[in-house]
Amino acid sequence: MNAEKIGRIVWHDLFSSDRQRSMEFYGHVAGWQYETEHATDFAWGGGEKDFVLALLDGEAGAGIAQTPEAFPNSWIAYVEVADVDTACAQAENLGGTILREPFEVPGVGRNALLRDPAGALIGLALSRHDYPAPTRQFGPEVYLAGQSEFPAGFYSKLFGWTCSTEPDGADGERRIVGSSSIDIARYPSCVVAGKQAMWLPGIRVANAQSAAREAKLQGARLLGDRPAKGEENTPLLIRDPEGATISFATI
Repeated sequence: MNAEKIGRIVWHDLFSSDRQRSMEFYGHVAGWQYETEHATDFAWGGGEKDFVLALLDGEAGAGIAQTPEAFPNSWIAYVEVADVDTACAQAENLGGTILREPFEVPGVGRNALLRDPAGALIGLALSRHDYPAPTRQFGPEVYLAGQSEFPAGFYSKLFGWTCSTEPDGADGERRIVGSSSIDIARYPSCVVAGKQAMWLPGIRVANAQSAAREAKLQGARLLGDRPAKGEENTPLLIRDPEGATISFATI
């Protein structure tokens, strides 16, 4: 465990029903390259399976796996904690729901999966390696509150995150920050309506509008209206060809 990573998002998993199609999509849109690793005791389902690592400029910040049973095609962000088991117990006491109890990821660390009080999926991680938190592939996440409010108290007590009380900019967006004022996420006021909250990865691209056009060419769908003039920082929300929702973070 690296103490500097505690409270930061250190990994993302993409669950996809068509792994090859997802690899091609993110390769076109975000310039990712890939390596395939063979697991003898795969964390999602057990047994011997291949697991795809997504890289950018040598940095591995995500993995792509076949969607497990009872899960949708979606992204999961993992937050580094000092003790996964303790954080799970704390999350339950704060109103969260444990979806998967702490489990070992051979050669990597220990993880768990939960939903926050608003229903958003979030992972916990204790990494047993010295790799830093990824910064090339991902920028700040986006939190879609759905029909709820951002559960600020939950994340403050669990990870030490704070959410600004006043909008930052004309578009009404608020910032969610970690220790040392590190940007964790953006919390927009006007987003695509939904019944349940969710975390979306901020995929780093050189130009969000250009990436959105390329994404549509590759079979993705733009959610909501294109940002109006003067609201260029409003997140672009994209549903990838396999149905997972993402946002773009400009480099």
